[in-house]
Amino acid sequence: MTARADDPAFRTRIDHILAEFVDGQRAVLAGLGPDLHGFADAAISFVAGGKRLRPQFCYAGWLVAGGDPDDQGIAIAAASLEWLQASALVHDDLMDGSDTRRGRPSVHRAFEELHRSEQRHGDAAGFGRSAAVLLGDLMLSWCEELFRANGLATSSSAAPYLDLCKTEVVAGQFLDVVGQTRASLSVDEAMRVVRYKSAKYTVERPLHIGAALARASGNLIAALTDIAIPLGEAFQLRDDVLGVFGDPAVTGKPAGDDLREGKRTVLVARTSELTDEAGRRLILERLGTPDGVAPVRELIVASGALAAVETDIARLEAQADEALDRLGPDARAMLGPLALTATRRTH
Repeated sequence: MTARADDPAFRTRIDHILAEFVDGQRAVLAGLGPDLHGFADAAISFVAGGKRLRPQFCYAGWLVAGGDPDDQGIAIAAASLEWLQASALVHDDLMDGSDTRRGRPSVHRAFEELHRSEQRHGDAAGFGRSAAVLLGDLMLSWCEELFRANGLATSSSAAPYLDLCKTEVVAGQFLDVVGQTRASLSVDEAMRVVRYKSAKYTVERPLHIGAALARASGNLIAALTDIAIPLGEAFQLRDDVLGVFGDPAVTGKPAGDDLREGKRTVLVARTSELTDEAGRRLILERLGTPDGVAPVRELIVASGALAAVETDIARLEAQADEALDRLGPDARAMLGPLALTATRRTH
């Protein structure tokens, strides 16, 4: 039977590796001071309940390149990507001022509440922000530390892809921040953010890392890119739609958060492109304000932008599907179900 990248047993392996790693780190931190015990608890709590997409795409690259499904080394390498993801999310929530993540308080809000509940001196919000920056930094360090522990003889061939992954996601985040300072943002500029903040980081580089660990050829690495870029772009466009129209009970975040935060997503850029001058003025004046969520959401639908982005998602899915076909039936069996999970989701 062909191994599949979306195998629940592999996700369970990832969970166990993360828990064991934090147990080891908890012992290290305990020796540095009693206040650090909660730091490790906050880290493992934050990664609980994640979709494990990046580890699964890493596993998919490994499988497609002929790696042994049961090799513990690939599970360790893949698990390290969860710390990179966690680091990015902790910092992202802080930059966006988000109150929740996966239905729980975001890290900066949790530490802010800890400060208040223990009646500590100083600024509670400032304490929360500082704790989130430091925990995010620590998680990024843990990504590198756990990755180096994978034990695969070819790990050095994969390390440059991990380096690119870290650089590209920060670049994408900065482009996103810059985009929010502009009065308007073109669809092309918004798609550039999508490519570096999500497509490469979520799909392409994890696939590359797994494949490189299994000694993949350059041709296979290139073929995986042909799948990954449209698939990763479709993933982020779906995320944009869910950020505006998703059910908070399912997504774990308040509906319309992206609009409240003033995100210049592809959905917003497409709306600006399709609406009239009055609509563009509404976006300029109401996007990023608490009372602007409803009217901007209505404009997204009325302008045809939502339908246009759904068409974009379908087109990108078809491109990824065609590229996957070129790799053959075994690759489709290994990677295909995971690809569908990435873009046809509700959270």
